[in-house]
Amino acid sequence: MATGRSGTLSGTSDIRTYKGQDRALRADRLGTAGLLLSVLAASAPLMVVAGVMPQTFGVMGIVGQPLLFVILGAVLALFSIGYAEMSRHVHNAGAFYAYIARGLGPTAGAGASLVALVAYSAMQVGVYGILGFEVSGLFATYLDTELAWWIPALLAVGLTGLLGWLKIDLNARVLGVLLLIECALVVVFDVAAFSDPGKEGVSLAAFDPAALTGPGLGTALCFCIAAFVGFEQSPVYAEETSKPHIVVSRVMFLAVGFVALFFCISAWALTVATGPASVVDASAKAGPGLLFELTQARLGATFTDVLHVLFVTGMFAAMLSFHNVVARYAFAMGREGLLPAAFGRTNPTSGAPATGSLLQTAVSVLVVAAFAVTDDKPAGDPTAPVMHLFTWMGSVGALGVTLLMAAASAAVIAFFVRRGAAGTQIWRLLAAGVSGLLLLGIAGYTVKDFGVLVGAAEGSALAWVLPGIIGAAVVVGLVHGALMKSRRPEAHARIGLGNEAFRLDQAADEADRAEHADRDHTAV
Repeated sequence: MATGRSGTLSGTSDIRTYKGQDRALRADRLGTAGLLLSVLAASAPLMVVAGVMPQTFGVMGIVGQPLLFVILGAVLALFSIGYAEMSRHVHNAGAFYAYIARGLGPTAGAGASLVALVAYSAMQVGVYGILGFEVSGLFATYLDTELAWWIPALLAVGLTGLLGWLKIDLNARVLGVLLLIECALVVVFDVAAFSDPGKEGVSLAAFDPAALTGPGLGTALCFCIAAFVGFEQSPVYAEETSKPHIVVSRVMFLAVGFVALFFCISAWALTVATGPASVVDASAKAGPGLLFELTQARLGATFTDVLHVLFVTGMFAAMLSFHNVVARYAFAMGREGLLPAAFGRTNPTSGAPATGSLLQTAVSVLVVAAFAVTDDKPAGDPTAPVMHLFTWMGSVGALGVTLLMAAASAAVIAFFVRRGAAGTQIWRLLAAGVSGLLLLGIAGYTVKDFGVLVGAAEGSALAWVLPGIIGAAVVVGLVHGALMKSRRPEAHARIGLGNEAFRLDQAADEADRAEHADRDHTAV
């Protein structure tokens, strides 16, 4: 096999079949359109409009949610400038943790890897909760049948796990069709809301900075960041895209811009339909049912029925997207020794990261079962544990992703400074620095306000236990990284290298074989 001057082997087929194992994800499976649809599916437009927005209005009391999306869009666009440039230099299914490892060191990368695994898993499990809530409500409304929410939730877990074994291009097509239909229905609602506004008319009150005041602003910031989650996942698929140095950054900016504009207008439409003065009370009372009450009054029963169905399929699209990302993080971690080696191998038939898919499925079953055991209220009750599953896990996941973005911003600066490229990348590094500080501030503000999210009394353990999940992931990951450094320094040094590490392994094996051959020849 030929080697370059670096001593590494060329050819992805060599990497893929290293020691008889499939160690690389299949390349050239996604273009710009396929990748954009895959990452936007995690945003689940209908789930955000029907699920996230009423929670932010009703639970956190923030009327200025439309303005919040504009502000966060600007912050995340700043973040994307450095993050996108980093994606041109580092291609790794571990994305966040790979970037952090390359910039801040392998031990920091180990800590980030566990945070990413926990955060994205929490987000996906939260989606199972709201899906169970909605499907249970559909059975009660249309079939007059009581169905425990955890039954459809567990069925969704199983089906998502099964599809996790299939090719990414099939998943991209499924996600794309569902996403386009969702967006079209939300646009129809937006038009109807502005055409038939509430008693306050088409008001701009939601864009008044004073509308951002409230006890739950920190958690609202974090919860709304969850609506953007997906755009930062594009580097996760870099190994599977054509021209990753172009496609990944292009998709990132398209996704941020689309999400900011789309959700800003839709949140504004909700305030217009109910009236800015009434949106908090209406959301607290109706919960995820708010959107459907508004469409029923303006667009009729048939449209609302279709919306209910698409709400479920949209959540399923989000689950697929999160599942794919978690499985790929687990794959990257297994490939680099952060998880057992079995996680670093793909399904030989489909090329999917099979063991990571199984891990995510098992975790989801356990968490859904835990919330099901504690459920003592009907699934249609907005205060039932199933809704806590959605709100709590979604916020925990969003907090984790926010911290990862802040750390990635610092890693971008360190990476280019170490390469001696600070001068040529100065404006990108400034953007990374500003966005990193803003994101760190949002994370701190979120932790301070977490008690509002859970409705806990002052001093309640829940206010620190939930964000403590992310804190524990940071500590455990860093300790794991430090132990790797002392016990397995070679594996520690490869954290964040991805395919490059296995090229080095192959080169080392060949050098070792050559050395043995020379010794044998000398002995003869």
